[in-house]
Amino acid sequence: MCRSIKTLRGAVPPASTGDIEAAALQYVRKVSGYRQPAQRNRDAFEAAVAEISAATDRLLAQLVPGR
Repeated sequence: MCRSIKTLRGAVPPASTGDIEAAALQYVRKVSGYRQPAQRNRDAFEAAVAEISAATDRLLAQLVPGR
C-alpha cells in the first residue's frame, strides 16, 4: 500500500476519469489505513473517494500551465 500516487497534471494523454479515481482511491486507502473498509465504513470510504475525485478533476481543469 506504499505506492506513490501518480502525478496527473500535464499527463500525456490527459488524465482520464479512471486515473483520477485511482489516485483518489489510493489517497483514501493511505489516509484511512484500510485497503478494503468494513461494511460499516464502506459508505464513508466510497463518499471520500468520490469527493476527492471531484476535487481533483476541478483542480486539474483550473490549473494554468506554466511556460
